[in-house]
Amino acid sequence: MIENQWRECLGELVRDYIRSPELEYYFSIKMNKPRAAVMVKQQSLFVRHRRDCWAHVSANCPVLGVKQRILEHEYEEIIRDDFSDYGHLHLIIRQGKSVGLEPEEIINAEPLPETRATLYAWSWMTSEMPWTESLAGMTITEWCNDDRLLGDLGGGQSTRMAKKWMEDMGFTWKQIPNLQAHSQADEKHSDMFLPFLAEHATGKKEAPAIQTAKDSLAFNAMYRKGIALAQEGIPL
Repeated sequence: MIENQWRECLGELVRDYIRSPELEYYFSIKMNKPRAAVMVKQQSLFVRHRRDCWAHVSANCPVLGVKQRILEHEYEEIIRDDFSDYGHLHLIIRQGKSVGLEPEEIINAEPLPETRATLYAWSWMTSEMPWTESLAGMTITEWCNDDRLLGDLGGGQSTRMAKKWMEDMGFTWKQIPNLQAHSQADEKHSDMFLPFLAEHATGKKEAPAIQTAKDSLAFNAMYRKGIALAQEGIPL
């Protein structure tokens, strides 16, 4: 497939994902600060784990251009971008303060069972599978925040969750810096790796890359469902 065909293919997978029962459940939970704190702590684990996963993709990939693009992506996530001078984990820590969490509670968060299973799955996917497949599996999760793709469905994950925090708890954008950043930053990140899929995930490599993208979205849905289940167990 050429780049535009990859864009259309992955885009339809993400649109199916955002309409899935797991995501509908995830967005149905009414939010209060203790419930929101669950999401913040699990998101901190997700964000830190992705640094390992992208490193695995880079280590398995012989293409210098892909390695350079991953480094560009990770610089923005870990060090500095338009949204933070200290990396995106700092945004999560700031957002955690809005729901009563201390930095230590976020850094030392314990994974829910579904989070642990999902992180194991992404670790295996990115370290053991061919890099063209793991690249597809990693990049498609960025698309889940792309409002250009998902605007007619209520927006991407971060935009929809930001609306919930504002509607249910009266928060402002200033109080939810991580959601604000990812409602915008992942539009750029969605586009970063399409040229490499078009160039390298060809022939017999194409179908496995698409399947891995589907699997990665299934992992993401399981992770979000686990958060919702834990939140629902906390009284309003």
